[in-house]
Amino acid sequence: MAAGKGTRLKSKRPKVLHEIGGRALLLHVITAAKHVVPADHIYCIVGHEADRVKAAVEATGIRFVLQAEQRGTGHALQMVKAFFTLSGAEIPKHLLVLSGDVPLIRPETIQAVCDLHLLEHAAMTILTAVPPDPTGYGRVLRAREDGPEVTAIVEQKSLRPEQLGTPEINSGIYCFETHKLFAKLDLLSTNNAHGEYYLTDVAAMLVEDGERVVAVKADSVDEVLGANTIAEMMHLDAAMRLAKTRQLMAQGVTIFRPETCVIDPEVHVGADSVIEPYVQLLGATTIGVESRIRSYSVVQNSTLGDGVLVRNGCVLDGAVVGDGVLLGPYAHLRPESRIGDGAHVGNFVETKKVTLGKGSKANHLNYLGDAVIGAGVNIGAGAITCNYDGVHKHQTIIGDGVFVGSDSTLVAPVTLEAGAYVAAGSCITEDVPAGALALGRSRQVTKPGWAAERRAAIAAKKNC
Repeated sequence: MAAGKGTRLKSKRPKVLHEIGGRALLLHVITAAKHVVPADHIYCIVGHEADRVKAAVEATGIRFVLQAEQRGTGHALQMVKAFFTLSGAEIPKHLLVLSGDVPLIRPETIQAVCDLHLLEHAAMTILTAVPPDPTGYGRVLRAREDGPEVTAIVEQKSLRPEQLGTPEINSGIYCFETHKLFAKLDLLSTNNAHGEYYLTDVAAMLVEDGERVVAVKADSVDEVLGANTIAEMMHLDAAMRLAKTRQLMAQGVTIFRPETCVIDPEVHVGADSVIEPYVQLLGATTIGVESRIRSYSVVQNSTLGDGVLVRNGCVLDGAVVGDGVLLGPYAHLRPESRIGDGAHVGNFVETKKVTLGKGSKANHLNYLGDAVIGAGVNIGAGAITCNYDGVHKHQTIIGDGVFVGSDSTLVAPVTLEAGAYVAAGSCITEDVPAGALALGRSRQVTKPGWAAERRAAIAAKKNC
């Protein structure tokens, strides 16, 4: 269910598109569900800004049901029933209902709900939790404290005094025998405080008919909590990231001050790697074994090999880094940067759409864009590739073993063949043959005594 507005967020964005752990809330739920059923068996109920929500998640391969008017959770399932009726699609025997704003739900928990539902031959199965303070939540009332059977779900406002101490809450996640659910949906009433159709009322209807309604508790209350405010969302984000750091540390990764690090759920880090405080590892980032990421570095959607050292303050986005590479401090690797084994990319060096060969070095103050650079190349301090003519981008090709002197500019398109040497301060606009020396600067002029004469002239003016 992903049709609601989320008015308490005070945001223009649909609630389910707010992010924790680097992904939209809804994407977390879809990812968990896809571990249990194929994507084309997942139906997302959309309503508020439906087109925007669909665009954000349609690449997952799921299907959509429109709830144009949002009149409660029961109404959402009425739209599902109408979808199957009008489309002629095969109605599934069982229907699992998830909430699009409950991002910490685990595949194992979803499977546990399904397994209990089938084992108990239930008409309805409810996922519950026991929070420290259940105030404000609907309570699940069991027939026996030690049994799975449920007698009712009672909203907070409807609790009798003797029920206020009931600790078990309704998570809003259910499994139904579909035809029994569909038979009750048209009987729902809006005779309640919000004037909506409540899916929870189905539980009492089924119990009244003598059907089995059962419940299973989640291992963690955080797993079933939704996010109704930004503060609640950040609580879930912190819980997700803490769980990720614990997972990595259990796999042999050292993380200093894990509470200061921002690590997305999809990140993979090899054993014996070290993550220092205030590091961000984002998106689909993979880091090999025995690497070290120093403080204040941000690595996003990048792949790093084994034994890589990322010094302080580096930013990597969409980069591929080989084994034994040294980066930074303060290097910026932009998308499509490919750094070969044993290469060095140093202080304040920026790369974009560059292949830097094995053992090559660009250690100081360089911009390297749209270039293919061979192995064993040395790029001197301040040297850059000029890849943009104001209209089009052009490529620079540098062969193996080339030496580019400091403060040189390579104006693309240009090729420096293997073993070429570029003198410091040169502006290179033509191809350089293999083994050749290229100079592209004006001849130096030296005027003996000029500085002394100038100082004397200045001093004379001051004495006037």
